[in-house]
Amino acid sequence: MTGTPGYTSAEIRELVHEYQMQPHGTKRAWVARQPFSRYQLQRWRKSLYEGDLDRNLIPREHGGMTRTPGEWSAFEKARAQELMEHAAEVARLQARVDQLEQSNEALGKAIGLLHQLNVQEPDTAVTSEPQDSFGRKTSS
Repeated sequence: MTGTPGYTSAEIRELVHEYQMQPHGTKRAWVARQPFSRYQLQRWRKSLYEGDLDRNLIPREHGGMTRTPGEWSAFEKARAQELMEHAAEVARLQARVDQLEQSNEALGKAIGLLHQLNVQEPDTAVTSEPQDSFGRKTSS
């Protein structure tokens, strides 16, 4: 949880990522449509890229600690790659689920046909009582 009420760390990461993915020239309009301020977004970005978002820590402005826009861009590219890999994995798993559902449906139809065939067979003939193999007992 962060020091920002109403937003979790995961939500803030997604919002900052969404902001970074906005085309050049549309970021300001995107921020204006959001329920948070531009200043708050800047704090989130600094906390995410340079500090510790989970503990809401932002480092002071020192030359060695801050990251360049190129490093931020590399971070976003890595994040985009991770999201693409995740989407590919989800698509692969969805295809497997579809395949298994089709197999399940085919098996259900096969079982239904077997039940229909079993119902149509005539009943088995009734057998007579088994005969005693020792024969009749006599009283002696």
